[in-house]
Amino acid sequence: MKTKLKGRYVIGYDGYDHVILENAEVVYENDTIIYVGKDYSGEVDEEIDAGNSVISPGFIDLNALGDIDHDILHLEVSSDRNKNLLWSERYVENGHHEIMTAEEEAFKSLYAYSQLILHGVTTAMPITSVFYKKWAETYEELAVAAHHAGKLGLRIYLGPSYQSGIRVVEPDGTIKLYWDEEAGRAGLKRAIKFVREFDGAYNGLVKGVLAPERIECQTDESLKQTKYYSEQLGVPIKLHAAQGNFEYHTILEEHGVTPIRYLYNLGFLGPKTGIPHAHFIAGYCEAQAGDGDDLALLKETNTTVIHCPLIIGRHGSALNSFAKYKRTGINLALGTDTFPPDMFQNIRTGSMLSRLIEKDVVDSTYADLFRAATIGGADFLGRKDLGRIAVGAKADIIAIDLDGYHIGVLDDPIRTMIVSGSGRDVKLSIINGSVVMKDRQIPSLDLEEIKNKGQKYFNKMRNGYLERDYQQLSEKELFNPSFKIVDSIER
Repeated sequence: MKTKLKGRYVIGYDGYDHVILENAEVVYENDTIIYVGKDYSGEVDEEIDAGNSVISPGFIDLNALGDIDHDILHLEVSSDRNKNLLWSERYVENGHHEIMTAEEEAFKSLYAYSQLILHGVTTAMPITSVFYKKWAETYEELAVAAHHAGKLGLRIYLGPSYQSGIRVVEPDGTIKLYWDEEAGRAGLKRAIKFVREFDGAYNGLVKGVLAPERIECQTDESLKQTKYYSEQLGVPIKLHAAQGNFEYHTILEEHGVTPIRYLYNLGFLGPKTGIPHAHFIAGYCEAQAGDGDDLALLKETNTTVIHCPLIIGRHGSALNSFAKYKRTGINLALGTDTFPPDMFQNIRTGSMLSRLIEKDVVDSTYADLFRAATIGGADFLGRKDLGRIAVGAKADIIAIDLDGYHIGVLDDPIRTMIVSGSGRDVKLSIINGSVVMKDRQIPSLDLEEIKNKGQKYFNKMRNGYLERDYQQLSEKELFNPSFKIVDSIER
């Protein structure tokens, strides 16, 4: 089946970079683009007129929303209260357990993936929290997630997380790592089983990935085995590293080198390895020790940095800087990480933070970060058929509406939609040649029902923090409201 999609602007690809075509068309047959240009003369079976819109490659989100995000509970907690949100040693000793039922865990990925589609993400590599898990993700919840993604038509890279340790808080407030190495080994086995069974499912929409949890929660053995099986199975790795003070100085104390150098020494870095964040490196403003050139190691090994500017900016950090990493020759991709899974916000924020550090716009433009959200992600995945609108590429395409009054006047289409737009302006999403969202509706989903169920899930997740808090603070003390809550106002 041939379909013609036309609109005010098309962000095409000339073999080297994105280009802009005005009043243009994209024609795709089944799942593959066969024409990009103007005045297609061949016959088509269907025509979609996107009107005054930007027809763009769909976003590739390599640290994507995979659950009902907890960060809204964390983002305005003072530094002296952050540890109250971790597991207490008492909670571990009393028997850490699953907070959610199997049905609730199955629901969370449906909620997350529908949000991704509505925000213009066409390829996702999700992340979920383990704060409220018994330990890490289970095979069963990821199997359900794979089926949700396949049925929704979302292109996804999936694998259950695993860890050999987790941060806990002692009664005096000291943070340490609690270890269960056997749980880590069992988790890796689950991940390998999942990849072998689901890689290539749903006509190739579901692909496998190995996703160990944070670097400080892994053993040498776990990391080496992860790298080995990545090569054996031919799947990428995603590992959160170089992302925070505790992690950085824990690795430095334990191994005598920075987290990036530690991974380099293990042979863990490489073209199939993606590192979300990677901003806490030797020479970073908060690094109290450690030396070497971590950027050179990332460049040498062709390791991808998955930049998540919105969440690290919320927590007072920044990549130092996007422009510097780009000039070093490091492949940069983007991840939304948190709610909302809005690539527009992340491009805006990432550009702003980089300009703030660089005092210049060069290598920090919206176009630079747009490339990371499309071509950079595709390069990491080894997919020359993703992240671009070009003949031979997969028909993974979104249309961003420019008709809204809030968009303002039209200038350059990329600048206009990033300055004034958001994920809510995505009005059409096509993945693998199938329309998965049109006019803010997803076929077969009752979004109002999902919203209500999502709120119930969040409320239960929120209550779980009270059980785990090492000081057993009250709800009002732990989750301080923005303003005082009152029943009435006295006059």
